[in-house]
Amino acid sequence: MDKEELKRICEAVLFASDKPMSAEELAQAFDRERPGLEEITEALTALKEECRTGDGGVLLVEVAGGYQWVTNPRLSEYLKKFYEEREKKKLPQATLETLSIIAYKQPVARADIEFIRGVNVDGALKSLLEKGLVKIVSRREAPGRPMLYGTTPEFLQRFGLKSLKELPALAEFNPKDLDARLGISEATSVDSAELADGEETESTRER
Repeated sequence: MDKEELKRICEAVLFASDKPMSAEELAQAFDRERPGLEEITEALTALKEECRTGDGGVLLVEVAGGYQWVTNPRLSEYLKKFYEEREKKKLPQATLETLSIIAYKQPVARADIEFIRGVNVDGALKSLLEKGLVKIVSRREAPGRPMLYGTTPEFLQRFGLKSLKELPALAEFNPKDLDARLGISEATSVDSAELADGEETESTRER
């Protein structure tokens, strides 16, 4: 298959997808003449470079273990205005604080979250589970075998992270750090600055 044609096919499939796709998943779009993963990866790399040098309205980025089209952070000012209504539907502060604890302490039990926050977190946990931002990952080997919670690929996607390794180190944490990392996700429904503020509050409480 022609390399240029392969690029355009990957471009179209990613555009139609509502979630990040890996090279393996993209390969499923082909029936006959299925290209190898190396060829698909090369096509994706070429697409990323085209977008970066062209400075268009959208960019191809690696996020949550796959590739996805996102808006150019240079245009975030316009997107913020366009999504003003959506921005009003942010997660409540209490829920964001619970999410930040899970992100940094996972796998973590509900009792541990409540000890850090000093309040009941049943409602926050239920909301995060319903939104697909956290999930039950295992159970602790202790009396009652309490459930342990962790973040999901949806969390990485919402916050524009390739992996949890991209979360700022707690010792170096600054509310602006996460904003900078989320430049590609200005229009997401979860507010990154509030997440950062929540984590700063919790790390202070924990000390």
